[in-house]
Amino acid sequence: MANLREEIEKRRTFAIISHPDAGKTTLTEKFLLYGGAINLAGTVKGRKSAKHAVSDWMEIEKERGISVTSSVLQFNYDGKCINILDTPGHQDFSEDTYRTLMAADSAVMVIDGAKGVEPQTIKLFKVCVMRHIPIFTFINKFDREARDPYALLDEIEEVLGIRTCPINWPIGCGHNFKGVYDRETEQVSLFHSNAGGKKAVEKEVFDYKDPELPNHISAEYFEKLQEDLELLDGAADAFDEKRVDAGELTPVFFGSALTNFGVETFLQHFLAMTKSPLPRKSDQGMIDPVEEAFSAFVFKIQANMDPKHRDRVAFMRICSGEFDAGMEVNHIQGGRKVKLSQPTQMMADERKIVEKAYGGDIIGVFDPGIFSIGDTLELSNKKFVYEGIPTFAPEHFARVRQIDTMKRKQFLKGVSQIAQEGAIQIFQEYNSGMEEI
Repeated sequence: MANLREEIEKRRTFAIISHPDAGKTTLTEKFLLYGGAINLAGTVKGRKSAKHAVSDWMEIEKERGISVTSSVLQFNYDGKCINILDTPGHQDFSEDTYRTLMAADSAVMVIDGAKGVEPQTIKLFKVCVMRHIPIFTFINKFDREARDPYALLDEIEEVLGIRTCPINWPIGCGHNFKGVYDRETEQVSLFHSNAGGKKAVEKEVFDYKDPELPNHISAEYFEKLQEDLELLDGAADAFDEKRVDAGELTPVFFGSALTNFGVETFLQHFLAMTKSPLPRKSDQGMIDPVEEAFSAFVFKIQANMDPKHRDRVAFMRICSGEFDAGMEVNHIQGGRKVKLSQPTQMMADERKIVEKAYGGDIIGVFDPGIFSIGDTLELSNKKFVYEGIPTFAPEHFARVRQIDTMKRKQFLKGVSQIAQEGAIQIFQEYNSGMEEI
């Protein structure tokens, strides 16, 4: 039990949300870079010869430079085992994001320093608020021209209705971006542009009281920093763990994901401020991650991840206990026992067979067509069900019928599989004599 508790306490599972093109996938890449999971960070947009982002593995993602499907990525950093859920920001794929947020314990909200809070950010933020999960904000692209940091904080508070607590503070922006001041350590990290941001960057750090500091950032910017800090100490909300956990206060960080600046500092603070997996709500009360036997719920089904095998993978979030490869568990909605075969952990579309996994981890298991999104699996025979994953009203309606009437059976099977994946909802007109869906 001690070992199980230790393993679960190491886990941190979070989703990254933002409006399209705010730098979400780039930030994910940099986390992997610092965690040693990749040696060279890819780009989301760029030259044809450029390496693509690890989390954007589908052909459409590489072509369009956007995230279409939620990727699940795991790596270790500083004694913690981190599960990142990189989500699509584009509205067409946002239902996938809503489901993914059900599997996360906290969220990182990425905001473009030049554009501020954008529509898709608001929608996704509201889901985090509904779930009462802690939200951490990374204001990106300060190496380019950006809006006034005070205006950005005001906008977050007014538009999203959550108080802000700046953990670090930018010194200038764009061509005049000098670095950031860490309010906790009282140190200034100087900004150096890292060509392409492909490798981890060495930090040049000065104490705030170091007499050499004004020479590095200029007397003018040092004076401005002094004024800003005085104002922040008097007017900004102090960091309060309880308010952060309740989703009432968001710690704010400034940096530049593309050049790696401020990313590692953010990751270190984030891991110190977030908690290991917490008890989850079921129809029989809260399920403790350590005290209970294995239990999990399916939050995503992905077909054809490997085009050669036409496979289906059910992604599940382990909520409690320990998972062993090949174990037999109760599939509550199916009313039967199932053997979880070929359990894998993902690095986008690369797979690694896992023998063990713990509460907080995300694993993929082979789905022969029996799982649906929201299904609960558990070992204890208590037959509890985790709270459902929300579904949304369809935005587009269409009638579908098979061209070849001899293939009715395959057609129905295919359509119902797409429905199980959550990509479509099926409505049928009964007693109309119509064969359409």
